[in-house]
Amino acid sequence: MFYVYVIKSGSSDKIYIGQTVDIEKRIRQHNDPGNNFSVYTKKNKGPWELVYKEEVETRRDALTREKYLKSSRGRSYIRTLL
Repeated sequence: MFYVYVIKSGSSDKIYIGQTVDIEKRIRQHNDPGNNFSVYTKKNKGPWELVYKEEVETRRDALTREKYLKSSRGRSYIRTLL
């Protein structure tokens, strides 16, 4: 299974949308200042907290859903959840 997730910075209220197979590990990576997997979450200080997740069956489905959530319509949907 794959996850599409939204995390939010506790200090700047910025959001980040991504996909992964191991959501707990990925959130730890976002909060690790020594990790270089995401320039965006390193540049925008955390702490980053999970605010939304979806489970999908394939990476292709995860990438498709991630792309939608990053669109204007998808970001509007996320705002209604927050």
